[in-house]
Amino acid sequence: MLQVKIVPVTAFAQNCSIVWDSVTKDAILIDAGGDAQRLRQEVDALGLTVKAMWLTHGHFDHAGAVGELNQYWDVPVIGPHQDDAFWLDMIQDVCARYHFPIPQPVEVTQWLKGGEVLTLGEHQFEVRFTPGHTPGHVIFYNAENKLLWTGDVLFKGSIGRTDFPKSNHAQLIESIQTQCFTLPDDTRFICGHGEMSTIGYEKQHNPFLSGKAG
Repeated sequence: MLQVKIVPVTAFAQNCSIVWDSVTKDAILIDAGGDAQRLRQEVDALGLTVKAMWLTHGHFDHAGAVGELNQYWDVPVIGPHQDDAFWLDMIQDVCARYHFPIPQPVEVTQWLKGGEVLTLGEHQFEVRFTPGHTPGHVIFYNAENKLLWTGDVLFKGSIGRTDFPKSNHAQLIESIQTQCFTLPDDTRFICGHGEMSTIGYEKQHNPFLSGKAG
């Protein structure tokens, strides 16, 4: 069975997901954005073996702990799309600007394009390319459990910011329409910040997407 524990990290309360197979105890982390020691403690308390770290995009609150954690775990870093490489290259400078602890550099093992299928044991996750918030944003969909990780593309009652370098609002809306709203309405999603929601709820109630469903 697939299990998930959401651990908010950094002052921005970014939702890092610890995802694991309940039988093998193999795990991945999605968007390990900060508080590396806390994430290690959570993993150890659950008795898990981390096999990889996945990134939806390159912003520091989603990737800031990856370098430090990989000095400990030495596992593949998968994602995002290579168009977000510039964000990861700037991660130390951006953290300094926001007066955050300066993180270790992030070295990506595998860039994603969309359409790949990632695995955790027998569990499969479809990669969907969702530019807009950042140019290289991706999301992860597990059809078996109708569970989606949207990063900073789609939130409960909101959408991702597009006032960053190389952001594009029209592109973001298109990504939501074609990559999120084409999934079943009962798909639950874990977003980068805030509460979980469902695709069906956002189609009906998200004020930024009124009339844009489908």
